[in-house]
Amino acid sequence: MRSDTIKVPGATIFYEVRGSGPVLLMLAGSGGDAVIFDQIAEPLAEHFTVVAIDPRGYSHSTLDNPERGDLTAEVLSDDAYRILEHLTPAGEDAYVFGGSGGAAVALDLLARHPERIRLVIAHEPPLFGILPDAAEHRAFVEEVYQLFRTEGPAAAGARFVEGVGATMKGFPNPDDLPPRTAGLIRRILANVPLMMAHELRPITSYLPDEAALAAVSDRLVLGAGDLTRGKLSHLPAAALAANLGLPLTVFPGGHSGFTDEPAAFTQLMLDLLLGARSATS
Repeated sequence: MRSDTIKVPGATIFYEVRGSGPVLLMLAGSGGDAVIFDQIAEPLAEHFTVVAIDPRGYSHSTLDNPERGDLTAEVLSDDAYRILEHLTPAGEDAYVFGGSGGAAVALDLLARHPERIRLVIAHEPPLFGILPDAAEHRAFVEEVYQLFRTEGPAAAGARFVEGVGATMKGFPNPDDLPPRTAGLIRRILANVPLMMAHELRPITSYLPDEAALAAVSDRLVLGAGDLTRGKLSHLPAAALAANLGLPLTVFPGGHSGFTDEPAAFTQLMLDLLLGARSATS
């Protein structure tokens, strides 16, 4: 594995690369970073050049201006596109996986730059605005945001996890973990207040360009966790799949299935990715 950075407008993005073959860009959920994919990156790297990034303003990726603005799906998508342009050979398609907030970014990337992408796997994007009761969910997100402002990130995070029905477990004590994993936990804990302040509301209110996605629906897999059926974290992927006439692909585990059930999750990912790859060869 090697790491490097790339300068983009307003930021410097850190990324890690391992493996060989077509580029597979991995987009973490809001507040996460490249290391969150460690459990699944190695088997994927047997078939792909796996690129995992720290989104702008998080972990090792820095901002030019210390005055942080909103982190929208469009801004993060533009960063991802520039990384693809930097790392993907001319004329070669890339593959993208996004989880949670990263899935919203992946959808925007596909809608705006389909010519660069062979397949996007979007797992549980928090597209609350496409649901029939969007106003109720918007009020819920605002409640979480105000709770963050008045009581802090721990209280807000607990309320958010409860409200979306996510299956994420509490963070382990970093002192009990190997150094690389401990560093990830410490960085995520440091990222949570930034995510609450600058990304929570923009990313959950993002509305994908459904017309653009419908035109390239053969390049899109919408996924949700087996353990989140009927919960808010599961519903947007199901709704978008129905709108686009696509099947919903159910992945092992819950909202963070790639850490819940990494072996089974990776196998399903590989089935989808290699299937799309063989269809173009």
